[in-house]
Amino acid sequence: MTLDRIRQLLEQVSAGGLSVEMALRRLKLLPYEDIGFAAVDHHRLFRQGMAETILCEGKTLIQVVEIARRLQGHGHPVLATRVDPVVAKGLLRLDRQAQHDPVGRTVVLNPAKIRTTARPRRDAGEVLIITAGTSDISVAEEARATAQVLGETVTTMYDVGVAGLHRLLDRRRALEAAYVMIVVAGMDGALPSVVGGIVSQPVIAVPTSRGYGASFGGISALLAMLNSCAAGVGVVNIDNGFGAACLAHRINQTLRTTAPSPRSSRVSSRR
Repeated sequence: MTLDRIRQLLEQVSAGGLSVEMALRRLKLLPYEDIGFAAVDHHRLFRQGMAETILCEGKTLIQVVEIARRLQGHGHPVLATRVDPVVAKGLLRLDRQAQHDPVGRTVVLNPAKIRTTARPRRDAGEVLIITAGTSDISVAEEARATAQVLGETVTTMYDVGVAGLHRLLDRRRALEAAYVMIVVAGMDGALPSVVGGIVSQPVIAVPTSRGYGASFGGISALLAMLNSCAAGVGVVNIDNGFGAACLAHRINQTLRTTAPSPRSSRVSSRR
């Protein structure tokens, strides 16, 4: 249930086109819908500005499809993460226009309902996603799909890790243009510290489980990022591209709310 749909219901009741009883019936499922194995949180989009996402790991195909069906019926884009090929096939049957990314293991239902919240005056993406290596791209792609479902414009910069730092420094203009950066790295987890030391924008570090034995499935990268000498770098959990994108979206929402409009900026500059 989106804010627009609630407003439409109230306007219909006010105009006499819809009875109070009928409106109550439609609002009945607003908080959540109990379907036995899940309590589908339809209110989350209204409460947080982000609809509930389906984490497919640990769920059966029947459970995932039924949750997706209930969310899909409310007319907003539905994101499923950690989707294996069997579950992806079941989700794609719900929507012929669905978008499946096997690399990021995501499926987006109702993609036509995505509303871009980016500011049109900026050419570059508001969220810049950077990876240290090609092996980190799957986590980055989960972040990309999530950010785009949330309405963000996204630019990617892949395989620019510290083993060849010139690859990153050659793209300084893209670094300067972004509003928020998500930096994804495994192995030694050093790249977020490098990026955090050369830019002023918020940097969200994502450790990945990529690496050899002593990386301990991403724990080494996680600890390196938590101990970054670059001040102000935020860190999410191992392989959590979804969480990083949600945080980037919240940061951008705050910027959109508090930043002056282009017109007011021009007026102030003439004084």
